[in-house]
Amino acid sequence: MQRATLLAERGRTTEAIRLLDEYLAEHPAEPAERGLLIRLNGSVGDFAAAAEQTERLAGVLPANSPIPWVELGAAFELGHRYEEALTAYDRAASVAPRDALGPKRGGMRAARWGELDLAEPRLREAVRRAPHDADAWHALGVVLLGLDRLDAARQAYIAGIAADERALENRLGLATVALRQSEPGTALAQYELLLEARPKFTEALLGKSWCLILLGEYASADAVLRDAERLGADRTSIARQRVELGARERTR
Repeated sequence: MQRATLLAERGRTTEAIRLLDEYLAEHPAEPAERGLLIRLNGSVGDFAAAAEQTERLAGVLPANSPIPWVELGAAFELGHRYEEALTAYDRAASVAPRDALGPKRGGMRAARWGELDLAEPRLREAVRRAPHDADAWHALGVVLLGLDRLDAARQAYIAGIAADERALENRLGLATVALRQSEPGTALAQYELLLEARPKFTEALLGKSWCLILLGEYASADAVLRDAERLGADRTSIARQRVELGARERTR
């Protein structure tokens, strides 16, 4: 695995494939190496070989394992064949009806491709199968936010926090929903909780300063912006907020 991975990282994918083929000829029941071989075949566009290796991997894993089809989906993704990738992830969901990996991977990939309508049902199935997966809840929240279904997005983020309070991205999602719904006070509370956990989280500092601007607490906003600047926050965002802050201070 290490040698093949290193070869692939150095752009010597053909050598990596040959190395794995030789190894698996002697050790056919090694799932990790075969999974890597599937993905590498996809990366060079040899999908026939990827499909053949997928069937071999399925032969050494339990019949209800989603892994072979998830690996094939990854191979199709590497070859930019996204519809076939989604089909492979859906097959992973079908062969393993209790495992959330297939629908989660398919939903997250569809979301990244901008196919939000395709992502939502898959992510809903993922959280149904794994209700304690805070990451899947967050992904669902992002999709629902993108579909402008703000109340549903809020519920997804709340469920993600209930699944794992340490999953701070769900609090960031709640703050985003609150701002979209013109509730800066609610958003500010979420940013404060984020900063309790991560005091140097510049994105949360910028969110906090923006909420303070919207709430008319200009001196406090300026102080937070200075902290954000000191910690290396995005300069463009800081500049925009300072322009807005100055404009509001002049008109109050």
